[in-house]
Amino acid sequence: MEQKQPYTVLAVDDNRLNLKLIEKSLSKEGYKIFCADNGPDARAIALKEKPDLILLDIEMPGESGFDVIRKLKDNAETNAIPVLFLTGVSEVDSKLKGFDLGAVDYITKPFHPLEVLARVRIHLKLSIATNSLITGQANKLRQLTEAQVSMLPTPADNPDAKFGVYYKALEEAGGDFYDILNISENIKGYFVADFSGHDIKTSYMTASVKALLAQNCTPVYSPIESIKMINDVLVEIMPGGKYLTACYMHINRTTHKLTIINAGHPPVVCLPVKGEPFLIKTEGDILGMFKDAHFGVQSLTVSSGDRFFAYSDGLVESAEKKITWASGADSLLPVYREVAGVPYEQAPEALIHYLFGKGTLPEDDIVVLCVEV
Repeated sequence: MEQKQPYTVLAVDDNRLNLKLIEKSLSKEGYKIFCADNGPDARAIALKEKPDLILLDIEMPGESGFDVIRKLKDNAETNAIPVLFLTGVSEVDSKLKGFDLGAVDYITKPFHPLEVLARVRIHLKLSIATNSLITGQANKLRQLTEAQVSMLPTPADNPDAKFGVYYKALEEAGGDFYDILNISENIKGYFVADFSGHDIKTSYMTASVKALLAQNCTPVYSPIESIKMINDVLVEIMPGGKYLTACYMHINRTTHKLTIINAGHPPVVCLPVKGEPFLIKTEGDILGMFKDAHFGVQSLTVSSGDRFFAYSDGLVESAEKKITWASGADSLLPVYREVAGVPYEQAPEALIHYLFGKGTLPEDDIVVLCVEV
């Protein structure tokens, strides 16, 4: 049988007698004890060993217990370890300060070994229950994320659609969504949307929108008719205050006609085979909010090899730099020329690397879709 690892406790006290007492009373009950008599050593041990619980003396020379816990909580690798203060101070303000810094409890010195054992057990139980709850919730959200991503089509599954895509959700319930519609052999639809909010309701709406697209984006309806019908349904089923911005590109590769429907979404970028990249600006109302919504429509003749980029606002907006997509879209036009020589399947990824590099994370969800005629 596999032997279970013992629970670990880090005891920190400048009084060697106290450390010995704690070590003896807890180790005989099956706990593995690490000891430190000063703050820097305690933090080093905590970082290396990741103990299940820390018993921390407040009054120590040099780095006090308050200093130690402050630094432990500032470190992502140690901030979740529960800390119990060992204190000989009876003032309420001192105890409250310990709680404010993140301590879960305190033990007054001089302490009885049985009290230490009882409190260690209680807080380990609480920690186990909390970690179990967090793990369970994370697993559920991970399953939700996997289900949401599984609904997104891939270039490998749709070779005739001639597209590449970059998709990144910063939270478990991502707000960005895209879909590819195989309307006929030479007619494809490309849909990019950004839901308001990043909650569980949003992820459920993704499936609804995908079903609506499949039902309404057919040869029977024109692109604007498809979007209007989808909007009428969304107005009825969207939760209060929820909506989505969207861009729908309808490409007929037989007639070389592109129709763009815009619903409050950033403008499509056209990268022609010959010429400089430019924005296709069409204003329209958002989806799912107004029954009589007006959507921007623009049609143009395209050539083989022309590329079109549809994206969510996370590509161009920055709250930190106070950049909105209205201004940010224009400023990024030169970047598209930099990725013109990259195969369309890889162009979205290349665009992201060019803009953000390896060390900078975007501030929002991002989807970038590159379509080649």
